[in-house]
Amino acid sequence: MKTVFCLAAIVASASAFAPASKPAFSTQIAAEDFLEAEPFYDQSTVPVNVYKNKSPFTGKVVSTKRIVGPQATGETCHIIIDHDGDFPYWEGQSWGVMPPGTREKDGKPHSVRLYSIASSRYGDDMTGKTGSLCVRRANYWCPELKADDPAKAGICSNFLCDSVPGTEVKMTGPAGKVMLMPEEDPTIDYIMVATGTGIAPYRGFVRRLYAEDTPAARAYKGEAWLFLGVANTDALLYDDEFQLAAKKGLRIDYALSREQENTKGGKMYIQDKVEEYADEVFAKLEGGAHIYFCGLKGMMPGIQEMLKGVAEKKNVDYDAWLKGLKKAKQWHVEVY
Repeated sequence: MKTVFCLAAIVASASAFAPASKPAFSTQIAAEDFLEAEPFYDQSTVPVNVYKNKSPFTGKVVSTKRIVGPQATGETCHIIIDHDGDFPYWEGQSWGVMPPGTREKDGKPHSVRLYSIASSRYGDDMTGKTGSLCVRRANYWCPELKADDPAKAGICSNFLCDSVPGTEVKMTGPAGKVMLMPEEDPTIDYIMVATGTGIAPYRGFVRRLYAEDTPAARAYKGEAWLFLGVANTDALLYDDEFQLAAKKGLRIDYALSREQENTKGGKMYIQDKVEEYADEVFAKLEGGAHIYFCGLKGMMPGIQEMLKGVAEKKNVDYDAWLKGLKKAKQWHVEVY
């Protein structure tokens, strides 16, 4: 099974590494339609695995910025990569990143890490020549040393978070069709469930549906509903962008495990927040809505246990219900 790092991105200028900052989100973006299929919802031309391990694409970092506050759990950075229009992708796809160097154990190149792309196909600058990744720096805390052990730090995440403008990044892909939006029916509701950097593909969705003047945005009449679970307010990703999108119809619910309590008096996790709206979620899915899950794989058992419990209360056969959603391609999962 492939390893997928769902990573979010943020609108950022072409500047060097900077301290925490909030994203910019223009409410007036010029019409962009030069990267659309014909018709725009036709997925027969979605690019897949154009660049492979043996012949990767080399992009260049435009900017790297920390995008969480001081009380966030860990460090999350936004990296914009210039591909000069030669590495097209669609919202919901991933890029593979090949960290430089070789493995100590056998001297072979490091394996590719997949990161969900967090910008729309037009990039943060709307030129169609950039793409964005949002990377949480992976460190290992050694209880014996009582400090981070650099020997066990995530090779690729630290490479990306430490990158500066001009850093070359070898990439593969774009990969995947699981997380694409079915845009042929503009009335479809989207339920997007994420933990942490699993917000990545949804940031691309939200830009496409609410921030850009594309055929897809002009046609969309459904409701997009975003659930995001993080530790605290400082760890929220893209809140400024999402709040502006909310003025145009985006629906948002956050689960802050260290700041909120669920109905049972425990910590508020993502499954607890979704459960608060279980009746509406079930009704939307019965009506043809698509539901997406992205983030740590540990989120899924809790989510599925919660949904099964709700189904039982409704006298619904959960296994048959889930099988039906998958058969109708309404159930989208990309976890790592």
